[in-house]
Amino acid sequence: MDPDVTDSAGTPPAPDDPAEDGTPGTEGGTGTGTPEDAPRGKRHWLRWTALGVAVAVLAAAGVGWWFYRKLDNNITTDTTAADELLRYEKERPAHAAGSAQNILLIGSDTRAGAGNTKYGQDKGTQRSDTVILLHIAAGRSSVTAVSIPRDLMVQLPSCRKPDGSRTREQFAQFNWSYQFGGTACTIRTVERMTKIRIDHHMVIDFRGFKKMVDAVDGVRICLKEPIDDDDAHLKLPAGQHTLNGEQALGYVRARKSLGNGSDTERMDRQQQFLGALVSKVQSNGVLLNPARLYPVLDAATRSITTDPGLDSLRDLYDLARTMRSVPTEKVQFLTVPRRPYAYNANRDELVQPAASQLFKRLREDKPVAVTSGSERQAAPPRAGTTGPTPAPTYSGRNAAERVCSS
Repeated sequence: MDPDVTDSAGTPPAPDDPAEDGTPGTEGGTGTGTPEDAPRGKRHWLRWTALGVAVAVLAAAGVGWWFYRKLDNNITTDTTAADELLRYEKERPAHAAGSAQNILLIGSDTRAGAGNTKYGQDKGTQRSDTVILLHIAAGRSSVTAVSIPRDLMVQLPSCRKPDGSRTREQFAQFNWSYQFGGTACTIRTVERMTKIRIDHHMVIDFRGFKKMVDAVDGVRICLKEPIDDDDAHLKLPAGQHTLNGEQALGYVRARKSLGNGSDTERMDRQQQFLGALVSKVQSNGVLLNPARLYPVLDAATRSITTDPGLDSLRDLYDLARTMRSVPTEKVQFLTVPRRPYAYNANRDELVQPAASQLFKRLREDKPVAVTSGSERQAAPPRAGTTGPTPAPTYSGRNAAERVCSS
C-alpha cells in the first residue's frame, strides 16, 4: 500500500516538518525568511492603496463641499419682502392644501448692475417686464405657468416704498406694483387678484437671464420672419437659430418689430422660449454631464434673488428635481384671460368669468387644460344635460411642443 494514502476516509497524513528536510526559506535550510514574509509586501501595498483611496475620497469631498458652498453663497436672499409680507399676514390667502406650491417668477427690467446699462439708463426705478405665476401640483403631476400682463389694469394695495413712505391704494397697471413697492407689493397685488397664496418668489434681471441661456449653450428657435429691432439689440434673418444669451434676451423683449407690436405676442414668445429652455435643461446632456451642469447651477444661483424659504442650494435642487420629474407635456404655459381695457386699448383687463375660473382651479389644485390657437374656454353645459362639467380650456402650449418642426 502506498504509504501516503490512508486506509480510511480520515484526514490525509500531515506534511513533513520543513525544518527537518532543509527546505529553503526555513530555519534549518539555506533561506533567510519566514512564512509570514511572503504576503508582507502585498499587505504593505494594500495599506498604501487604501490610504490613497481615502485621500482621494477626502479630496473629492473637499472639492464637492467647496463647490456646494460657492453655489450656496451665490444666492441672494430677499428678507425685506419677507418682513413686509409678515405685516399683512392676516389678509393673505391660506396656504394651498396638500403639497401644491405657488411660486411667483419676476423678471426685473432694472438697468442697474453689470451688463444691463446697454438697455437704457438706470433712473433708480424698476418695473416687472415679466411676471409668471408658477403652480406646481401636489404629487408633482403637472406644472402650470400663468403669465400676468404687465399692462393689466388691477387694484393695487397701499405699498411701502423704498424711502419708507407709502403709496395710496389705486386702480392702475399691474407692473406699477413692482415700481412702487418691489416684490412684496407685487405679491400682495397677485394674491388680491387671484386669492392664491404665493409660497415663494424669485427675481431675475437681464444679466441673469442671459447667463442662464449661455450656460445651456443656447436655445433653438425658429423665425417665420426676420427681426430687426434696435431697442432689443437684435437683428436676425428668418429661419432656425440657436440663440445665445444676448440674442435670447432681445428675442423675449422685442415688441415693436414683431407681429402687431402687442405685449400679448411678446408673452407668447416668452412662453414658447421658456418651454424650449425647460426642455433643454431637462435633457440628459445637461443634467447628467457635470461639466455642463455646474455652469448651469452657477448661472442660476448667481441670477436669482429669492425669499428665505428658497435661498439654499438644497432648496433649489429639490425644486429642480421636482421640475425634472414632471413630463414636458405636463409643463404648461398660458396667459391669464384678458382683453383690451375698455377705456384704453393700450391696457388690458381680465375676461370674466374665465379668469376667476382659472384662479379657482389653481387654488383647488385641479388640472388646467391648454390648447394651441386662439384663446377659448370650454362652453358651459346646456340646460338639462348631466355629467361632470368639462374643465375650461385656455390658449397656451406645453414644453413638449417643438419650437422648430425640423
